[in-house]
Amino acid sequence: MTRKTVTEQYPEVQPDLAPRTRGVIGLFEENCTVCMLCARECPDWCIYIDSHKETVPAATPGGRERSRNVLDRFAIDFSLCMYCGICIEVCPFDALFWSPEFEYAETDIRELTHERDKLREWMWTVPAPPALDPGAEEPKELAAARKTAEKLAATQAQAQAEPRLPEEGNA
Repeated sequence: MTRKTVTEQYPEVQPDLAPRTRGVIGLFEENCTVCMLCARECPDWCIYIDSHKETVPAATPGGRERSRNVLDRFAIDFSLCMYCGICIEVCPFDALFWSPEFEYAETDIRELTHERDKLREWMWTVPAPPALDPGAEEPKELAAARKTAEKLAATQAQAQAEPRLPEEGNA
């Protein structure tokens, strides 16, 4: 109240956004397995996914063929989206991310349904995750892997240090 009001001249001067601003949702298509969790959990039903199955030949001779889902359409209707982030949270393969991009207004509400090409473009505006806190605990997965590796190294060192006795009958 004691300072002069400053007006941001928006189109000419871009605003300083917080590092993890929620703008639009970006799609990292390579990680999407078409599991449909995002579409099922969306409270607004604004995510549209179409896919088909393809048969993948066996990787090794004598192996069996596998089938996998192939993404045909991934679209989000931003006129319905309430930006809750549930789709991003439930994605088990990290295919959806918040992008700070906020300039995607359209003159027609029907043009606010953005297909996977547009969602893919927004993926490259997603900022890198913040660095890990140096004082934080080591993740459980890394601690378990390190402990197993140390046990294996100790077992191998002990096996190399023990002198081999000649086998009976070969002496």
